[in-house]
Amino acid sequence: MKIFNTLSKTKQDFVPLEENKVRMYVCGPTVYNFIHIGNARPMIVFDTVRRYFEYKGYDVNFVSNFTDVDDKIIGRAIEEGITADEVSKRFIEECRKDMEGMNIKPATTHPLATEEIDGMIEMISTLIDKGYAYEKNGTVYYRTRKFADYGKLSHKNLDDLRSGERSLLVTGEDEKEDPLDFVLWKPKKEGEPFWVSPWSEGRPGWHIECSVMSKRYLGEQIDIHAGGEDLVFPHHENEIAQSEAANGKEFSRYWMHNAFLNIDNHKMSKSLGNFRTVREISRQYDLQVLRFFMLSAHYRSPLNFSADLMEASKSGLARIVNAADHLKFLMGNAAEDAMSGAEKEKFEKTKDFVLSFERAMEDDFNTADAVAAVFELVKYINTNTDEKSGKEYLKALLERLVMLTDVLGLIVDKGEDILDGEIEKLIEERQAARKAKDFARADAIRDELLAKGIILKDTREGVQWKRA
Repeated sequence: MKIFNTLSKTKQDFVPLEENKVRMYVCGPTVYNFIHIGNARPMIVFDTVRRYFEYKGYDVNFVSNFTDVDDKIIGRAIEEGITADEVSKRFIEECRKDMEGMNIKPATTHPLATEEIDGMIEMISTLIDKGYAYEKNGTVYYRTRKFADYGKLSHKNLDDLRSGERSLLVTGEDEKEDPLDFVLWKPKKEGEPFWVSPWSEGRPGWHIECSVMSKRYLGEQIDIHAGGEDLVFPHHENEIAQSEAANGKEFSRYWMHNAFLNIDNHKMSKSLGNFRTVREISRQYDLQVLRFFMLSAHYRSPLNFSADLMEASKSGLARIVNAADHLKFLMGNAAEDAMSGAEKEKFEKTKDFVLSFERAMEDDFNTADAVAAVFELVKYINTNTDEKSGKEYLKALLERLVMLTDVLGLIVDKGEDILDGEIEKLIEERQAARKAKDFARADAIRDELLAKGIILKDTREGVQWKRA
């Protein structure tokens, strides 16, 4: 398996630190609003990477954080007249709903920055003791030039940064020994949440949070660190400087970064009015369509979001789902026969599509080519099945299709999502709500059932229902 490593700028064979195990950290969102489709791309991409490792038999420890203390969170809290904690908790829950809609598996651990403050204070203290950090008026800074390998991930030179780049020149420049030094701890401002530290009542800088959460849940060394390419510099560069200075060993073996996502060929921004949240998209499309769209290009290629491309993705996903549905329809009427010799021969040929799929995924997770292999399998299924096909043969084809689409996180065999007993229970609850004149709840239950493909019909004899 080959992975393009941002660190070396080359594709490298994947060799885990520990046999058959993968330790993987993916930077999660800052939770001050609904997640946007730019947040969705790394979530979908690296969930798919994880799924493929698990498909190949690896035990994956997958950690993805929520940044739940940040200037934007505090700003939203002030705006709404509530606490920062209330803002972050609300949008963590909303994020989880969107992730479920995109069929993103929950991480092994979803740490919260606010619950790891003690570890951050400990790492900052270590960096001070080792001479990599210093305190001025309650603020702790990292001595960027002290770390000899600074710039090895972003391939930037410190002197060039000093003359041209402004990304690291943060507030408090007059206090710093060097304008390129960055903040590890900052004192509180009036009305801000804070924690007690040896230096001041305040809060951690953003970069130290991920270094500490990765160390706690994955250890001092990890296999893969991933995120959007906008995080390469300064966030991931600073993580390396902090972690390697504190721990005295290489932080991550492989660094993976997905490319940007544009909207109608423009960078997404609120000022351009093209800022799209996942929640907004969900009102127009099943989020499986969004997932399929994201996987239709290689993760390192820029991706352009547009209505036309989403419609094409909707059609493409429907082709795969329809193939699965047709197999189930044929199975409903098929004889309980074991595979005939001819059917065994036909099924054996589907291994070629599996091999094409695996070749694509093992070449730096080329999901675009993996999807193409699935389409080839769909075409083969459609042309090699009919009402004479035996049930065992049809079932084996469906299982093979589901096996590959599951690696991509695409749900093509939904089965019966809701049991008859659950439906009856919800109908009873709806009837009780109507009797109590709680029509909002009654309507909500009807909508909930409709979303699950259950259509209600009110008659004189009572409520009748059927599956759509």
